[in-house]
Amino acid sequence: MDDTAVLTDRDLARALLEIEAVTLSPDAPFTWASGLQSPIYCDNRQTLGYPALRRRIAAAFAARIADHNWPVDVIAGTATAGIPHAAWLADMVRKPMAYVRSAPKGHGKENQIEGVVHPGDMVVVVEDLISTGGSALQAVDALQAAGAEVVAVVAIFTYSFQETAQRFADAQVDLSVLTDVEALQAVALQEGLLSPAAASVLADWQQDPKAWSAARS
Repeated sequence: MDDTAVLTDRDLARALLEIEAVTLSPDAPFTWASGLQSPIYCDNRQTLGYPALRRRIAAAFAARIADHNWPVDVIAGTATAGIPHAAWLADMVRKPMAYVRSAPKGHGKENQIEGVVHPGDMVVVVEDLISTGGSALQAVDALQAAGAEVVAVVAIFTYSFQETAQRFADAQVDLSVLTDVEALQAVALQEGLLSPAAASVLADWQQDPKAWSAARS
């Protein structure tokens, strides 16, 4: 893989399918930790094993920062899957790196934020996957409570739920994602990995995942 080429949303969707970071199974849905059923499962930790791909992801994140002209003092990853991508991005843009736990530790200094984040610092948060947006927005809350200003959240992949977009809008936080379920569906159809009927199932789920899951319970 050429790690100098620009990474488009469909390029990344194709790569995620090839390395099985994303798996499609409309006929035998997966069950998420929340109990919801889903025809798609994403585990972007698979990207850790592919150096060329992870360099292209870091470069794509860096390009988003440059394109939006975001002022950045610190790159902060969400624990745990956002941490390595935050580290690679921070190294690429030569900025300090921190990470944010979902909750403060129960011992020692009881830190929720590890690394150096000062009041007033401009922070870009790195997440691997956006589903409901809960973990990323928890990190945003923790950073804001520490006095930092969160410039944006960047992520590798999103399921593009309408509810999620509204949550980020309500929080007044910019969300920039490298690829999404629409790009994935287009690539899967093109590659013959999804039939039109299966693509319709995926689209129905994406529009209302709770109702789709309930109908199959």
